[in-house]
Amino acid sequence: MASNRWLRWVVSAGALAVLTIASSPGNRNVSATTRYIGIDHLVSWTPLPDETGQMCPMPEMTSSYQTRTLGAGQRATEGVPTFSQPDRVIRDRYPSFSSIAVDLSRDQVVVTDENLFQVMFYNRTENSAPNQVAKPLRVIGTKWDDSFMSREESKTKIEFQCGLYVDPRNGDVYAVNNDTQDTLVIFSNEQVGNVAPSREIHTPHGTFGITVDEAAQEVFLTVQHDSAIVVYKKGASGEEPPLRMLQGDRTRLADPHGIALDGKRGVFYVTNHGSVHSTSKDEGGRLPPAQRAEALALVNWPLERDFAVPGSGRTLPPAITVYAKNASGDAAPLRVIEGPRTGLNWPTGIAADPDRGEIYVTNDTTDSILVFDADASGNVAPKRILKGPKTGLNNPTGLALDFKNNELWVANFGGHTATAYRMNATGDTAPLRTIRAATEGTPSLMIGNPGAVAFDTKREAILAPN
Repeated sequence: MASNRWLRWVVSAGALAVLTIASSPGNRNVSATTRYIGIDHLVSWTPLPDETGQMCPMPEMTSSYQTRTLGAGQRATEGVPTFSQPDRVIRDRYPSFSSIAVDLSRDQVVVTDENLFQVMFYNRTENSAPNQVAKPLRVIGTKWDDSFMSREESKTKIEFQCGLYVDPRNGDVYAVNNDTQDTLVIFSNEQVGNVAPSREIHTPHGTFGITVDEAAQEVFLTVQHDSAIVVYKKGASGEEPPLRMLQGDRTRLADPHGIALDGKRGVFYVTNHGSVHSTSKDEGGRLPPAQRAEALALVNWPLERDFAVPGSGRTLPPAITVYAKNASGDAAPLRVIEGPRTGLNWPTGIAADPDRGEIYVTNDTTDSILVFDADASGNVAPKRILKGPKTGLNNPTGLALDFKNNELWVANFGGHTATAYRMNATGDTAPLRTIRAATEGTPSLMIGNPGAVAFDTKREAILAPN
């Protein structure tokens, strides 16, 4: 038997890395270092066979495994097992735009970059040639090293940001963290670089979309994993609880993503992917009594996964649900748009045009924008569809309407681009302008918060659910 045994480990933290680590039969230490965004975590290890075909056992460690993020030049604390540099890294080095807003007062387009964790600001009239990369006017975020393997310690609390709102009066940016940071971060118009938010609001885990009622000074957020809506005072901060909350089987909320307000009709619209489970205050037995009591005492806070009813998970058709602006509790929608004629397929971003009576929806998996009548209900076809190779749409996830310039802006998560169209564009229509974060044809890896990873030995393929 060979003197060295090998283990292949795969680490997932916003990127994929494959590490091959040597260990001799008597070696009881595994050592190494990796520097990734957020929390470094070991997902799994797989013993590989030696020359005789026998599987090598996992070497014991001298202490329990701990995770930490190392800054540039830092050394791991003695006695704490760490990773060595990976054999190779699979990651996208370019920004991937997930949500978008238009700041008309400053004539800028603002996007969230879910790949490198940034908020980026561009001139609204920017139009990149296919072989060009647009230069942002301003970036809120941290700097990466040349290998894109590490970044400076972040003060921004920007991570997997899926929702975005820009205050039309003062230019404040409201950026929604979907997963690893349970906070809505707000930055002022003057902030740039690696800076702490000027204000932040503690939110339920898994918020995604945002809309703001300026007349009522209220912020609406979708809560993806627990199928809920929470509404805060616009000026809230810290641990201030929501004003009201919408959750329950009657709401028809099912993996909600985008949200849009129509003040003229007094309603808001929500896009739903379809997966949902029931919750009950009678559940939560897995929690320690004190923690369960604390969770139930929270004001206007959705019941989270610890209160899921066993066996209640189900998949509903993708849908747009419509509610009265002041809806709360287990309120049923006023109407629902769903069915095969709608063409809805992972509907994600949504925006409303109250004056024209239309709602715009990004269809992530069909590379299209669907436009419905604002009063539509049931199994209805879109009024028009923007779709085709000329459009440049590529896994569109966010969109914004510019009423001043009569333009529709789209964030293409799969194409490193933001694209602008006339609001009435339909069919296979080319964009008016394109903002590029990478040159045309640059592969977009579509790695968005990978939660696990596996290796298919037969096909020699790495599988990464996102």
